[in-house]
Amino acid sequence: MQLVIAQSNFTVGAIQKNCQQILADIEKAPKDSILVFPELALTGYPPEDLLLRPDLYKRLNSALQLIAQASHHKAIVVGHPHQENGFTYNAASVYSDGQLLARYYKQALPNYGVFDEMRYFTAGANATTFNYQGKKIGLLICEDLWDDAPIAHYDAKNVDLIVSLNASPFNLEKQLERESLVKKRALNHAVSIVYVNQVCGQDELVFDGGSFAVNREGELVCRLRQCQEDYLTLNYANDFAPSRIESVADSEEAEIYQALVLATRDYVNKNGFKGAVLGLSGGIDSALTLAVAVDALGPERVQAVMMPFKYTAQMSVEDAKAQAQAMGIEFDIVSIEPMFDGFMQALEPMFAGSAKDTTEENLQARSRGVILMALSNKKGRIVLTTGNKSEMAVGYCTLYGDMAGGFAVIKDVPKTMVYKLANYRNTLGKVIPERVITRPPSAELAPDQVDQDSLPPYDDLDAILEAYVENDLSIADIVSLGYEEAVVRKVVRLVDINEYKRRQSAIGPKVTQRNFGKDRRYPITSGFGREH
Repeated sequence: MQLVIAQSNFTVGAIQKNCQQILADIEKAPKDSILVFPELALTGYPPEDLLLRPDLYKRLNSALQLIAQASHHKAIVVGHPHQENGFTYNAASVYSDGQLLARYYKQALPNYGVFDEMRYFTAGANATTFNYQGKKIGLLICEDLWDDAPIAHYDAKNVDLIVSLNASPFNLEKQLERESLVKKRALNHAVSIVYVNQVCGQDELVFDGGSFAVNREGELVCRLRQCQEDYLTLNYANDFAPSRIESVADSEEAEIYQALVLATRDYVNKNGFKGAVLGLSGGIDSALTLAVAVDALGPERVQAVMMPFKYTAQMSVEDAKAQAQAMGIEFDIVSIEPMFDGFMQALEPMFAGSAKDTTEENLQARSRGVILMALSNKKGRIVLTTGNKSEMAVGYCTLYGDMAGGFAVIKDVPKTMVYKLANYRNTLGKVIPERVITRPPSAELAPDQVDQDSLPPYDDLDAILEAYVENDLSIADIVSLGYEEAVVRKVVRLVDINEYKRRQSAIGPKVTQRNFGKDRRYPITSGFGREH
């Protein structure tokens, strides 16, 4: 028997398009093979409140009829939402020779972190098998593998193998975590398992593919590519024969970088933008963002603008220009001084008697935001914001200024990782000037300004943020790790009071264990922080 893994990039809500892609994959599958697609392949994952629309299911039924008609001399395992008797299920259906062989309903519905499946689905309760080419095959869907009970239901059914449809999002080391779990399940239950994962960027989630199979001894027999569409045919007799095993990323930096590229490419392309534009400051955050954008879209679709002011160092202009030339993109230099002066002249009567403060600094950032949004409107290119996770956490960013834009490429990347990613990208081809990486970071909104004037060193800041934001440690817990209490209290306070900013920020791809957005949903109006 042959089993085909179709690791495809589907678009949420594009049922007709997704169906056509499925039909094309069916066409090229070998005769008498089983072809397996990811979880909710027809709608894409996660479809969110599209699942509440009655017309969604009319489109799904039409698509499923086409898939059934195409299933001659093949068995097709496809994931989709299904309604029955007033309930909605996360389903996997099996079609062969125009007939429905089996339909399985996901039993373990995740309702934590980025997952919200109990809002939409009813849990299934039964194991489901089908026979094909003399083999008995069981079905599972994603979270079912992480729960002990669903796979145990197959112990008494004497199945030859289990097929698991998945939409498992990326975070660091997730691929090894999946494989470790599935190897353990295969060995404990003496059954071969095929794990088919989705690959795409979907808003703030990244699905990294890496589909694989293990034999009943818990040995890896194949692994598909990460962050790319892939298609592989496996041979199965009494067990799987070894096949192609793609390597995993060889470092955290490589893993994160390819995830950011996939997320950016899919967000820009699937939302119909002609390209991207960003402010290139000569600093490391915008330099990394530019590199990701070019790798995702190609240099011909990316524009960068350097917008100097009187506080901008000449080296910043030189470094921005050098990177733009190295990456072969459209590049412009537009001074914001005339715009800033115009705003200040208009505001002067109302500012009379007031001392200069962050208002003037923020006005510089907002002047730049106006330029970028104007270019976006005129050229149909999305503005990529360049703020990192450390800045977003403590509010070191300006609403309607450097936060103005549609996609925040490094929003979930801590500053310390930004440096590592910049160095990693230069190993693929040196495009980020060394001085950008080594000079002290600065917003350049005031004379001789550097970030560390108002923030603790980034190594300390990122460690404190990880403890508070990702691990939910208290101030006392964080202090016990060796950090000064006054510093911890300052960082925690900044995190708490800047929730309103983060709520208004552009979305960006999740790459850490817990991001601002789907993972961490805190109230804006809250007295919790005042009681620390």
